[in-house]
Amino acid sequence: MTTDQSSGRADDRTPERAADGRAPSLTVVICAYTVERWDDLCAAVASVRGQHHPPAEVLLVVDHCPELLHLAREHLSADARILPSRQQRGLSGARNTALAAAHGELIAFLDDDATADPAWTGRLLAGYRTPAVLGVGGHVRPWWQSGRPDWFPPEFDWVVGCSYRGLPSRPAGVRNLIGANMSFRRAEALAAGGFRTDLGRVGRRPLGCEETELCIRLAARHPGAVLRYEPAAAVLHRVPPARTTFSYFAARCFAEGRSKAAVVRHDGAAAGLASERAYLRHTVPAALLDSLRRRRPATAAALCAGVTLTAAGYLTGLAGGWAARTAPRRTGAVRPATRDRTAGAEPTKARPTGGRPTRDGP
Repeated sequence: MTTDQSSGRADDRTPERAADGRAPSLTVVICAYTVERWDDLCAAVASVRGQHHPPAEVLLVVDHCPELLHLAREHLSADARILPSRQQRGLSGARNTALAAAHGELIAFLDDDATADPAWTGRLLAGYRTPAVLGVGGHVRPWWQSGRPDWFPPEFDWVVGCSYRGLPSRPAGVRNLIGANMSFRRAEALAAGGFRTDLGRVGRRPLGCEETELCIRLAARHPGAVLRYEPAAAVLHRVPPARTTFSYFAARCFAEGRSKAAVVRHDGAAAGLASERAYLRHTVPAALLDSLRRRRPATAAALCAGVTLTAAGYLTGLAGGWAARTAPRRTGAVRPATRDRTAGAEPTKARPTGGRPTRDGP
């Protein structure tokens, strides 16, 4: 994320109001795809229902899992409006279903394995102080179920979908918001086309950056618009033991690099790598020097490995994109590409299978 230091300090001011004095309405969306996270999902819904400023609507979108859909309708219908995803499998399709179906003027997204602080919605709403603010996101704190590994650098907490060291500590304008804790003006997100369904994780392929790409598109459509980071709008994100291994760290870094290459292909290097340049120039070198000074060689090695693997993934992604663009077109029985009629769908030749994406890095 890139920061805009001209943004003000956190406070409890109310959001902008319409001419009739009415504050904008808010829909909170939780997308879920597996019964394995049922307890997490129930906790996420309960945390939204316990907000000091209750949202106008809670929307639960179930991503192509009939068993979970049945379970949610049986036990959570009193707390949330429940819908099946109407797009192709994956988090982008579920989010686009929510964008099309929500009633709120603002739409906030919370992960199904995260819980919101009681003041979360109020802090998000307070960030919409002027029409120039198109989105507001907040801090994502990791909940390490087995404890943070000693070697795991806080500058790489984006690997586990959380806020990382190097983000602003005060409210600030940023390039992109974090998927586990973000909100937008719904009409603007719809007008921009929603989330790209050809980005993001599907199945066990750990790709992402669909949130980053949408944020870049929103900013390009509205020069002078602001995406605002409000650290006080906080959520707690569960990090299971499986995500604390070095093998997961390495795979996630490589996949993040490939995802950034896809964003650059869509939106150009100037926007697609603006935050990453600052991260590599300042955040990582400062962390490396600090780890060496404190005699923490394992952390220093993880920092170097993370940068190297992310760069390798980026170069691999660029090479794959170049090969796809220069490959001769085949003739024969290839079905024409189709476009979903709901928001954000991109041309596809077949429906992918799988689950939801991991979150964006810097």
